[in-house]
Formats: sequence, C-alpha cells, structure tokens
Amino acid sequence: AAVIGIAVIVTAVLVTKKLTGRKQVNPADVAVPEYVNVNLLTPNEYSRPQIPLEKVNGIVVHYVANPCSTALENRNYFEGLKDQSGSKTVSASSHYIIGADGTILQCIPLDEVAYGNYPRNEDTVSIECCHPDESGAFQEMTYQSLVELVAFLCGKFNLTMDNVIRHYDVTGKDCPKYFVEHEDAWNAFKEDVAKYIEENGN
Repeated sequence: AAVIGIAVIVTAVLVTKKLTGRKQVNPADVAVPEYVNVNLLTPNEYSRPQIPLEKVNGIVVHYVANPCSTALENRNYFEGLKDQSGSKTVSASSHYIIGADGTILQCIPLDEVAYGNYPRNEDTVSIECCHPDESGAFQEMTYQSLVELVAFLCGKFNLTMDNVIRHYDVTGKDCPKYFVEHEDAWNAFKEDVAKYIEENGN
C-alpha cells in the first residue's frame, strides 16, 4: 500500500510540474478534438444561456442518473428545456456528454457557461457520463473516453488533479454515484488521468 501511495504521489508531482507555470488559454481558443462530436444546444435561457466562461478552474464529473440512456437522448433532454412554459422551470446542461459506447458529444462551447454545477457554473467545465444501471458505474469505453477528455482539458487549461472534481464535491449531491460511493475508484480514476498525461503529454 505504501509503494502504491508513493507511486501516486510521484505521478501527481510530475503531472503538476508539467502543467504548472503555463498560462491558461482563452476557452474560446481551444480547438475541438477530432474524437468529439459537436451537437450544440440552441441558445436559450434554460440550458444554453450564452453567459461567457472566461476562465476554467475545475473540471466536474457527473453521471446522468438515467440508466441505459444514450448521450444523444440526454443532449436532447437539455435541448427540450427551451420549450418550457409556466412558473415551474428547470435549468440544466453540460458541456460534454459521454455515451456508453465512448462517444463524446459537445453541447455547450467551452467559452460559455453550462448549467450543471451551481454555484460554480461560472468557472467549471461539466462532463456528464452515461451508465448501464442503477449503480452508476461507467462502462469501460465511457471510462476511457472520460480519462482522455479530462486529460485534454487539464492540458489546455493548465489544471492539476486537484482541479478534477465530482459534482458531489461542490454540492454534496450523490453524483457521480459510483465515484461518490467508491472513493477508491475515484482516486484510481484521477491516477489514470495523471498517468495518461504523463504518457501522452498535454
């Protein structure tokens, strides 16, 4: 256990050194990776308010809490919020949604706020992940896409593993459920991201 702990610390230190000291880019200047499918929401007050996101201080991992749903179905739910009427309305969205097959959809541009992480919508990027059952555990392809996307965002925005958080860490909500209930899995995920950056650069 001590050896594993030392390895994690060494990896984190190396990744931190690699990322610190670099100026953060403007979110508007970040090019979309070729593996991301862009399917932006229609501008509207409930899911894409077009509020500027000027600096990214955190990457927030979520789960969709809707077992067996697809990335597109969750994207379309956000899209449908624009058609609400009446006094009781819902505001929700995410920058990215990762499907069970590893497909990544981008719903909100990186230089705009998404409604996924109040009260930190203004300085975080949100990533929703699909899952097959009530446990909230991600399938392997979802997990690998999440590792790659988080590593990409850490590199672009000069962030360390301390800036990679769960929705739970901001609001106390049981989200992403599996990573909240299994702290060891959450720590292993961040270790995998750090390892990916160390092996592939940023």
